[in-house]
Amino acid sequence: MYHPFSIAETIKATWNTLKKNFVPLVVYSAISLFIYEAADFLKAFIFIGEDTLSQILTFFFQFIIQAYLTLSFYKLILTLIDSEYYEFEFKDILPSFRMTFNFLLIGVAYTILIGTLLFINKHIEMSIAEYDNILTIFRIVELCLLLFLLLRSIFCVCFIVDDDSSPYESLKQSFGITKDNFFKTLALLVIIIAYMAVVLLIIFIMFILFGFDEDSNEYLQKLMFYCWFIFTFPVVQVMIMVTYRKLVYSHLDVDDDIAETN
Repeated sequence: MYHPFSIAETIKATWNTLKKNFVPLVVYSAISLFIYEAADFLKAFIFIGEDTLSQILTFFFQFIIQAYLTLSFYKLILTLIDSEYYEFEFKDILPSFRMTFNFLLIGVAYTILIGTLLFINKHIEMSIAEYDNILTIFRIVELCLLLFLLLRSIFCVCFIVDDDSSPYESLKQSFGITKDNFFKTLALLVIIIAYMAVVLLIIFIMFILFGFDEDSNEYLQKLMFYCWFIFTFPVVQVMIMVTYRKLVYSHLDVDDDIAETN
């Protein structure tokens, strides 16, 4: 293969992208957090019922907001990666209605799939509850299957943003680029989780050193979450998009000059 996928190159390209564009990425993350919090506040005045319809409407309201913010952030990252090749305007990072709709279809499909799996899982576990060893093996196999499905389909949103692909086409493309790089993608996922955990630990230690006590626990948790979000969300999303670009070029077996950010 002319340009095989490399974890080291992916991390290096991620760092270079973050180094060049840290301020706009953090600012957009803060704006996204503010919008989501505002939407969360407004839903209390829009959907006040406890019935099933209100819960469904609340779910879709939050989902649409999340979809739009996620897609626009992904478009921003791709635009920043390619910005040295062309000029762009604010409208260029706004997702189209088609992209948002396709994202929603993917989300609904996964919700139905996971709900169905949980339903089946509950009945299977009830039938083998008395066999501890078999139950343990079943849970491990179930976890592995879910992890496999997640990693093989994780880049479908990237294709929706970058190629304006349909839900089915984006899933097919995601499975295609991860076909020969499953364990490398898994390794990057472990790195991302480790980074998020380390940042959370550092923030927690710093807040303790600044003298926050139990009386300020609710305020502390909220502030800790905001700090953790601002310093992890941009990094994680850039890592995903850079990995996506690297996998695409590796799958095409061509050089990835456009994806490089050296």
